[in-house]
Amino acid sequence: MVLPCIGTGRCFCDGRSAAPRSFGAVLIASVAPRTWRKWLPLIALVLLADALGGWWYYVHRREHSQDAVIRAAAARYGVDAALVKAVVWRESWFDPSALGKAGELGLMQICPPAAHEWAAAEKLTNFHHEQLADPGSNTLCGTWYLAKLLRRYSATDDAVPFALADYNAGRGHVLRWNGGAAATNSAQFLAQMTFPGTRRYIETIRERREKYRDEFAPPR
Repeated sequence: MVLPCIGTGRCFCDGRSAAPRSFGAVLIASVAPRTWRKWLPLIALVLLADALGGWWYYVHRREHSQDAVIRAAAARYGVDAALVKAVVWRESWFDPSALGKAGELGLMQICPPAAHEWAAAEKLTNFHHEQLADPGSNTLCGTWYLAKLLRRYSATDDAVPFALADYNAGRGHVLRWNGGAAATNSAQFLAQMTFPGTRRYIETIRERREKYRDEFAPPR
């Protein structure tokens, strides 16, 4: 027995019915190509807007995914939360599972020596570097280390470039770049820097810090 076709379904000669097509598919199929092709630019624009909206939502959600642990670490060690977040953004783009080529781990890409230095300062027993895969522990450790570096260069006109250079390239390179006036003058220090990558690292974090300032501004 052959069943009648109903709605948008398709029937085979033996009575089997194919899966119904969507309204859009039926509409496109029912309209002459010359008619619907003129709508292609508008359809493409709608699809693009939808994709951009989805991407914005993903980026926005990810960018705020670690705000709680960043606030907690910044408050504990007295470091500007906007600066901490900018470092997290640059080091891992808010990915707690990020792993560096030299074994750096987590949100703030902590290397084993810095991790154990923090653990010793905080009198943590049975500490292992792998524990810094936890976002809370990682930001505490990284912020503690950043606070230490900021204090190290507190006699300069702006400790941030010096501290970030130390965080990125190490103390030895900072000592190579801070001769003469660069010992206390941050602009001269950046000018004498021989690692373009480290200079760009500092510049991008400082720019990002400005973007995040309003997020962490105290309530009025």
